[in-house]
Amino acid sequence: MRKRHIYAIASVILLIIEILIGLYAHGWIRNYLGDVLVVILLYTLFRTVLPEWPGKWYVLPTVILLFAFAVEFLQLWGFCDRFGITNRLLRIIIGTGFSIADLLCYAVGIIPCYITERFMTNANCRGVFNNEHKQ
Repeated sequence: MRKRHIYAIASVILLIIEILIGLYAHGWIRNYLGDVLVVILLYTLFRTVLPEWPGKWYVLPTVILLFAFAVEFLQLWGFCDRFGITNRLLRIIIGTGFSIADLLCYAVGIIPCYITERFMTNANCRGVFNNEHKQ
């Protein structure tokens, strides 16, 4: 249960940071850092709901990265305009402008998730988060 709490706390912190970036940041922070953090936020949210992923260590980060890429390519296709989405918040969440730089930011952001997954699946480290570690 401890692992779920850590991911939940990380999710809340990242969500607050993303909201603050969306409201107040400009330039590279809004354009790049927000995209790097959004895939990490998706990862921590997923891990909060399902702290024990049944698959191989690299599958979950890959699925999240592919999801982020898919959303970005929907922007290229003009998803919001084609479906008449006018709600400002939904347009911000989905996005309306394709950028290759966003794809690169997602790729950079998913790296810590791959590292975390690899670390968490290491048999020597698994007990640390399951309260099984003995000192």
